[in-house]
Amino acid sequence: MIRPVMTISPDIGPDRIAGWYIFNTWLQKQWGRPIRLELFPSFQKQREAIQRDQIGIIYANPFDAAMLVREKGFKVLAAAVGQSDEAVIAVNIDSPVKCIEDLPITCRAAVTEAPDVNTISSILLEPADITRQTLQSITADTYVVVAKLVLQGKVDVGFFLAEAYDGLSRVVRSQLRELLRSQIHDIRHVLLVEPQLQAEHETLKTILANMSSDAKGRDALHNLGFSDWEILQQEDTEFMIDLMDTLVT
Repeated sequence: MIRPVMTISPDIGPDRIAGWYIFNTWLQKQWGRPIRLELFPSFQKQREAIQRDQIGIIYANPFDAAMLVREKGFKVLAAAVGQSDEAVIAVNIDSPVKCIEDLPITCRAAVTEAPDVNTISSILLEPADITRQTLQSITADTYVVVAKLVLQGKVDVGFFLAEAYDGLSRVVRSQLRELLRSQIHDIRHVLLVEPQLQAEHETLKTILANMSSDAKGRDALHNLGFSDWEILQQEDTEFMIDLMDTLVT
């Protein structure tokens, strides 16, 4: 029996990594199959593994979900109930910038490699006539580093996944000011499986649907920061992919 590899989007906060190991252990016991959880240090490394067909189960950000579904034939399982991928644009607490329109056209932004956050944030900057051509981006490995660049005054703004921004330490957030937060609601990370596991698709959906009814399952959900899983149909993901295409064009 092939041992599938499970991975998660590199933009998941470090405070949730332990929760995914707990989830991996719980899922193995419920499914009766061994699963190896492998984390990648960057989107590039993860996508290389995807292109080599090394990933069996993935909690993917919306952009990668689009590629996985359309190019690799992955099938959607579920998404976290009540959670969506929103972006936060933040400035240093001492910044003279009070609204998006105050930003210069040649705005300097600290960003990660998270394509959904960067796309949404770029759209939020449009009222200041800032385009992808005039935006000066500095790429950071993590949202903690994004915050550091903002606090050091090396950039005008930082682009954050809202969950990551809210998860920053109280000390760091006290030195930042939220300029704008998106409210799209329909864009979110989703759990997907490779085509080779299609025969297990409904079994996995049933396991996830019953997770909150199991004591250890509820504990695992809590460690993920989820209340429960929402079981999805393929058309749910297709709608999100179409929405992403609309935002990009």
